[in-house]
Amino acid sequence: MRILLLGSGGRESALAWKISKSPKVEKLYIAPGNGGTDAYGENLQLSPLDFPAVEKTVKDLGIDMIVVGNEDPLVAGITDYFQGKDVLVVGPTKAGAELEGSKDVAKAFMTRHGIPTARYRSFTADTLEEGYNFLETLKAPYVLKADGLAAGKGVLIIDSLDEAKKALAEMLGGMFGQSSATVVIEEFLSGIECSVFVLTDGNGGYRILPVAKDYKRIGEGDTGLNTGGMGAVSPVPFADETFMAKVEERIILPTINGLIEEGRLYRGFIFLGLINVEGEPMVIEYNVRMGDPETEAVMPRIDSDIVPLLEAAARGDLADLPLKHSPLAAATVIAVSGGYPEAYEKGKTVKGLDNAACESLIFHAGTKKEGDSIVTSGGRVIAVTSLAATLPEALEKSYRSLSGITFDGMAYRRDIGRDVTSAK
Repeated sequence: MRILLLGSGGRESALAWKISKSPKVEKLYIAPGNGGTDAYGENLQLSPLDFPAVEKTVKDLGIDMIVVGNEDPLVAGITDYFQGKDVLVVGPTKAGAELEGSKDVAKAFMTRHGIPTARYRSFTADTLEEGYNFLETLKAPYVLKADGLAAGKGVLIIDSLDEAKKALAEMLGGMFGQSSATVVIEEFLSGIECSVFVLTDGNGGYRILPVAKDYKRIGEGDTGLNTGGMGAVSPVPFADETFMAKVEERIILPTINGLIEEGRLYRGFIFLGLINVEGEPMVIEYNVRMGDPETEAVMPRIDSDIVPLLEAAARGDLADLPLKHSPLAAATVIAVSGGYPEAYEKGKTVKGLDNAACESLIFHAGTKKEGDSIVTSGGRVIAVTSLAATLPEALEKSYRSLSGITFDGMAYRRDIGRDVTSAK
């Protein structure tokens, strides 16, 4: 099988690593890929949003299946574009991708199908005063979300009512461009979060992947600005059999059935951003692809060949194909550029990767090749993932490997996983 994987981040590195291990793969292409993905296949200088160029590549290279890594092409309708053409696509149609493309659509979907989530309302510039009034009915902290895609940075959590009102006006005034032309304000839920991933075939078949927990804030102790993710761990101790039974019954099944009922064809990954509120799971958000950096912790914990599962999901028939979870724990820590998630410099030479790879998996994210060197090209640069019998052991290995990697301005959090390991 010849596979085209679209994307360029750490998520795509982990997917490429896992896909490349399958005996079913004749050739793997990654577009555009990064400085490390060519270890698993061939990088192509191709924009995932240029659908005609993707189509030409599919024809020229005899691609059998497209795996869409990130959300932008899905929200733009890449799956619809290839319907009726001779290639499989792992990813929902545009209607399915609205679950991530619009937080307002997602919240309304949850309400229609009785899926537990926070109380909310949506506002535009024309209803700004109503937004102020709704904020006054809530208790601090206040949660404001840009309705559209905002690269994982469109959520503000604010302690002061006056500051929340100011932020609402700024968001509706263009803080996140068109993404915040509509703003969803919702009740704050207190609890601990986790990420649940489901692969579904659009006909009611699904498999639940290993559960993960990511760490969004730049600073230790979950302080500072939101990032795309500073690390992840899997499994999550509180996501036990009892908790996951509730997730499956109250969230996964109603979501899959709701998509079918509403004619939103969905063959791909559903990412459920959940919060555990005193033992009860509630949905914070949907994403329509795998998470990043969770993928870097989840893929190494899948013992099954992923390619037959992806192919079956894209065909609409997962049937009885098994998805086996590894008993090992995985810990991922992200090395980022100095200044991230605000302004940062690029082009810094990354050293020590070969030695780190002796003990851990090294997934490139914001890197590119310059001659024989790897240099930084993004905010999140390298994901270091380790496997071990226990989560503390996996974290110890990742931090040991990370200590041997260097680049100018490199930063990382030193408390990834501490909240869930100290609770044990």
